Amino acid sequence: MGPSGCGKTTVVLSVLGLLPPTAAVTAGSIQFLGQDLLNLNEKIFRKIRGREIGVVFQEPGASLNPVMKIGSQLCEGMRWHLKISRKEARERALDLLEETGIQDPASCLEAYPHQLSGGMQQRVLIASAVACRPRLLICDEPTSALDMIVQTRVLDLLKRLQKKMDLSILLISHDLLAIERIASRIETMA
Repeated sequence: MGPSGCGKTTVVLSVLGLLPPTAAVTAGSIQFLGQDLLNLNEKIFRKIRGREIGVVFQEPGASLNPVMKIGSQLCEGMRWHLKISRKEARERALDLLEETGIQDPASCLEAYPHQLSGGMQQRVLIASAVACRPRLLICDEPTSALDMIVQTRVLDLLKRLQKKMDLSILLISHDLLAIERIASRIETMA
């Protein structure tokens, strides 16, 4: 946790190997499953990102492709990482949407992001992030754009998924209440 501007999102981008070309990690290491992520080539990193490490960024509307239906976005990663058929991916997507609290999963699959509320978009992103059953779920300010009621629901969902899927969650936030709801250990950045 830490205040705005202290580098929380930069840490996330470093872990994911997504720093812009003008930035670099110049010292230390990022250890995950016995590997230093800083020493991986992009081809290997692509296999880890989305499969072993899922991520939920803070602006759900900006994280979803506005011209692709939700179903296509959810199924694409599963088909690539898990090597499953379209039918299997669709069935899994329906289950994930239901599990994340989407009332009508079949309609949601056919919707475009702008047709969903912010809370529903965030649930879709969470479903997408856990679709391949990663070991680590990184959530970068997952509730910042949501009202208090939806924030509580999203945090409860994360806690439920954490237990059910035996997930480690790295929650990035400046909201102490959100962190207390999820965290077993807290690190502070200044």
